[in-house]
This record gives sequence, structure tokens and C-alpha cells, in this order.
Amino acid sequence: MVGTGGRVATFAVWDYVVFAGIILVAAGIGLFQAIRGRKETSSEEFLLGGRQMTAVPVAMSLTASFMSGITVIGTPAEAYRFGSAFWLFGFAYAIMSAITAEIFVPLFYRLGITSAYEYLEMRFSRPIRVIGTSMYIVQTALYTGLVIYAPALALNQITGLNLWGVLIATGAVCIIYCTLGGLKAVIWTDVLQMVVMLAGFVAVIARGAVLQGGLTKIWEDAGEGGRLEAFDFDPNPLKRHTFWSIVVGGSIMWVSIYSINQSQVQRYISCKTLGHAKMSLYVNMVGLWVTVSLAVFSGLTMYSIYKNCDPLSNGDVGTPDQLLPYLVMDILADYPGIPGLFVAAAYSGTLSTVSSSINALVAVTVEDFILPACKNLTEKQLSWINMGLSVVFGALCIGMAGVASLMGSVLQAALSIFGMISGPLLGLYLLGMFFRTPNSIGGLVGMIIGLVLTLWVGIGGQIYPPTAENTNPLPLTTAGCNNTIGQNYATVTPWTSLIFAFIYFHFSYRPPIADSWYALSYVYFSLLGALTTMVSGMIVSMITGGCKQEKLSSELFVRKSDLFCFSWCSKSKELDITEKCSTGFQMGADNPAFKEDDMMSKDVEKITKL
Repeated sequence: MVGTGGRVATFAVWDYVVFAGIILVAAGIGLFQAIRGRKETSSEEFLLGGRQMTAVPVAMSLTASFMSGITVIGTPAEAYRFGSAFWLFGFAYAIMSAITAEIFVPLFYRLGITSAYEYLEMRFSRPIRVIGTSMYIVQTALYTGLVIYAPALALNQITGLNLWGVLIATGAVCIIYCTLGGLKAVIWTDVLQMVVMLAGFVAVIARGAVLQGGLTKIWEDAGEGGRLEAFDFDPNPLKRHTFWSIVVGGSIMWVSIYSINQSQVQRYISCKTLGHAKMSLYVNMVGLWVTVSLAVFSGLTMYSIYKNCDPLSNGDVGTPDQLLPYLVMDILADYPGIPGLFVAAAYSGTLSTVSSSINALVAVTVEDFILPACKNLTEKQLSWINMGLSVVFGALCIGMAGVASLMGSVLQAALSIFGMISGPLLGLYLLGMFFRTPNSIGGLVGMIIGLVLTLWVGIGGQIYPPTAENTNPLPLTTAGCNNTIGQNYATVTPWTSLIFAFIYFHFSYRPPIADSWYALSYVYFSLLGALTTMVSGMIVSMITGGCKQEKLSSELFVRKSDLFCFSWCSKSKELDITEKCSTGFQMGADNPAFKEDDMMSKDVEKITKL
């Protein structure tokens, strides 16, 4: 009987057919784009799609890249255990979209960059650019390992396939997929994968509504179980999720993910106009709202079904991230192919995110390390380097999946990684974009101080997880279970068990700092890193003389015209071209917005008439 515990069915033949079919179609789209563009073998075509993309596919790609298997697996489990507070991230998505579109996009687009970290050399120095790129590579490798691990966990739960076999197979598919494609192939494949992910959520919610007697019943059950109490206005920064931590801390966290992360920047600077680049972020905002709403409601549906028999407490699953896969097989096994659709949803998100991450890692490695050292490479040599690096980074991400298995909940672990590393980087960018005083010494020292603090609190929080008083898990019961069984699937390998035993032995003593400093909500990591970097960077810069000895171009700073919305884009473009003509500053001639002679002459003619 559904919702009463025990062993559930595994994949049937039609599930494998649907799963394989969707993955083959997704891969086919990517290969089609690669074959269609086989004559355009330039590095810019591989990394930026020729800078000719439009807003809607880029927006869907932006959404798919960072929602992926992490959202499919982690967000419903979050809502099931902690309630619907995660819905409040909708406010953070709106704030993030506005800040990124109106401040960061005009600056990056105007400069015509390929790597987001080119800006750090323009504004500060070459060493800071190298450090920023290195931090991004470490962060992305860890995150991508999590993304590979999440759907492998789902496949292990639903099909019984060996976890590490699935991990290696996933990585191998992504390596082939990314090596043959490029950014254009990645973006168009993301469009299908986004649709598949949403279809997986809809299938779970629809079947749950039928079983429970309608969506109203699910909502009532969630309310009775305390799952709808989302607005907690407690200012305590140690509480995991409150209104303030999610809206304030979450906004900064998502700004650090979207505004300076190469995987995202690479997408919107591939747009053919500034208007398309901005619009892609606003359309992406709507996509994030829809995705997180379906994910949270899937979690509430899960609670309505398992309110009297928690599969985790009953031993039916081994980790919270296996809850949704278990639910899928419990309620949808009678519908051949639907469980395959769900696994394809998680797996599609993985292919999307991993291929995007590998493509971005290749971009920053080529732009920030290889080209500055070897300036005479031919396009053919660059093409081989791009493909070779895709293989190397794919293998690295597979290895990082092993580290990911030690990090607990995939959702919180993923966001914690971005908070610890992207926060100090965001502070460095804001320091350079808004203030003229900071110099390279202040920027470097500030970033190091910010990084040390965020790594200290983040790693400490992993070793000494916060107590239930701060995380506030909601009550669950096994009173309605028919029986109690042990975990059927091996999701932790022997060497990881030994590591856990070692950690427990050495850290069984809980120091006082574990319930204060280490208990800081993971959502505040980015805010802590950004503020620390900005304050300490400004102080050190003032002590060391600031930027008086350097003449910095106005192109490196945020302008008032950048802050206007779409109705002012044309006027902003005219101002850009006027300053280009007068200052002679290199504005990124490889950007189509600035290399079309006919458009240039028309704009200059307009200005002359004025």
C-alpha cells in the first residue's frame, strides 16, 4: 500500500526505454548543433556560440544549469523535512536578476570579455585574475561532482545499479557530449532538459493529487504538519532558514552565482545584443520561480503521502536525497515509463550542468592561462586544446563526485560551496566596479581575508553540523508503517565509511564554537565573504595609497546609464559608442554589438544630428 513503508518496485523495461530515449534525444540535439556548426571551428564559436544567441534559449539554459539534478533531488526533500521556507528564495531570485541584468551585464557586455575574470586583470592585476580563475576552477569542480553524484544516487535507489558505476558512466557521457559540442550545443540541449525536469515534477504532483484526493488535501496536510509556516522573521543569523537569511543572504548568494560565475556569464555574453542579454536574465527569473514552486510542492505532496510513515526513519532509504526517488517508485511504478521520465529529469539536469561547467572550465583555462602564455596558437590548435581540456575536466569532475558523497544533503552542500568561494570573489568585483580607491594590494588582501573566514566557518559547519535548534526539522513519524526494513542499496562505499568513522572518532567532542561561529546559516556565507572582502580591501588600499598612481578608464566602472531598464537601452548604446570614439579604449571588438560597421555608422549619424 502506498505510503506505509517497505520495499518498492524497481525499474521495468518501459522505464529503461523512456529513460534511454530521452537521453538519446538530448544528446542528439547537442550532436546536431555540433555537426551543423562543424565548419565554424573557431574557439569563439566553441566557447560562446559565435555571440549570436537569443534571449529565450539562453534563459532556459541559465535556469537548467543551476537547478539541474540538485533541485530535482534536493528541493523536494528540503520541503518534506523543513517546510516551504525554500519558496522565499523567489524574492532572492528577483533581486538577483535585477542586480545582475542592470549592473553586471552592461559592464561585461561593454568590455567584450570571454572569461569573467578578464575584468580582474583590467581593474586590478594579472595575479588577481589568476587567483580568481583558480578559485572558480576549484569551486566548479566540487559543485559538478555534487551534480554527478545526485542523479547517480537516484538511479541507485530506483534501479539498484551500482552507485559508482553510474557515477563513472555519467561522467563519461558528459565528456563525449561536451567534447563534440560547444556552448551552442549545450544551450539548445538545455531547452529540452528543462522541459523534462518540469515534466518530472508535474507527474509526481498529479499522481499524488489523485491518491490524496486533490491538491487541496495536500495543502491541508502540509498546513497541519507545520510545512506552510514559511515566514519566520527571527533575525538570529544562526537559524538555518528565516525570512531575513533567505531574502538578504540568499540574494547575495544568488548574485554571486549568476553575476560572476563563468558558467552563467558565458551564456548571457553569448547573446547577440545587450537587450537579449538582459532579457535572458528576467525570463530566467520566471523559470526559477516555476521550477522552485514545482519542486517545493512535490515535497509537500511527499509529506501528504508519508505523513504517517517516514521512509527515512523507517529505514526504507538511507539518505534524505533518496526520498523523492523512493516516492516515484512507490506511487508511479504502475505506470510504465513514468519512473523512467523522472530519472531522465534528474539525469538530463546533470548532463546539462556538467557539460556547461566543463565548457566554462575550458573557457577560463584557455583565456586566462593558455592564450596569455601562447599567443601564436592557430584555430586548429585551439580546437584540439578545447577538446583535450574537456576530457581532463570531465575526469576531474568524476573524481570530485567521491568528495561530494561526504557532504550530506546535496542541496545545502551545493549552495555552501558557492557561498564559501563566490562570496569573497563577489566582494572583489563590487570593490572594483563601484570604487576608484581600491588597488591590487587591497583587493588581494581583502579577498584572502574573506576567503579564509568563509572557509573557516563553512568547513567547521561540515565537521560540526548545526543542532536541531538552529535547523528546525519538522516532526515525522513511523506510526503508520506496516513494517521496518533495512536499507537495500549500498550508497556509501567502504572507504567513505572509514572516513566517516575517522571524523567521528576525532571530532566527537563538540567545542563551544560549534554552536556559535560554526552554526552560522550557510545562506550567509556569501554575504560574510563579500562584506569582509570589501571592508578589509578598502582599508588596506587606503593604507597603501589607493589607485592614485594609476589612471583607470571609466569603462571599468558601473555607470548611471547601466542602471536604467530596457526603455533606455538605445540611449545607453549611443553613449557607449560616443565614449568609444573619444577615448579609444578597447571595448571588445569581437562582440557583434560593436563590430557591425553599418550599425556603428547609423548610431554615430544619430549622435551627430543631435
